[in-house]
Amino acid sequence: MAPISTIPAGFTSRRAATEYIESELNKRIMFLDGAMGTQIQDLRLSEEDFRGERFKDHKKDLKGNNDLLVLTQPKCIYEIHRNYLLAGADFVETNTFSGTTIAQADYAAE
Repeated sequence: MAPISTIPAGFTSRRAATEYIESELNKRIMFLDGAMGTQIQDLRLSEEDFRGERFKDHKKDLKGNNDLLVLTQPKCIYEIHRNYLLAGADFVETNTFSGTTIAQADYAAE
């Protein structure tokens, strides 16, 4: 697997991205995306949706483990982020609200 880039999309370096953000912040308020969990709840996904093919045989229920949706329902996460950007957000965060071993232990997914 190729390494993940730490350079934000559309920029040649992290420094260029930082300079752009600092410049924009001197001119205007920048906006971060909104309530990810609420948007996911609105999708009314089933246990099977959370499991996807990748976790279909997992030993414990996974519904509510929103972090898994990046793997099992990436189109849903993409659309949520896309909608925030279309609504005017300057930034979108990763979907990792419970991305810790402690939180994942609730789902036997640590």
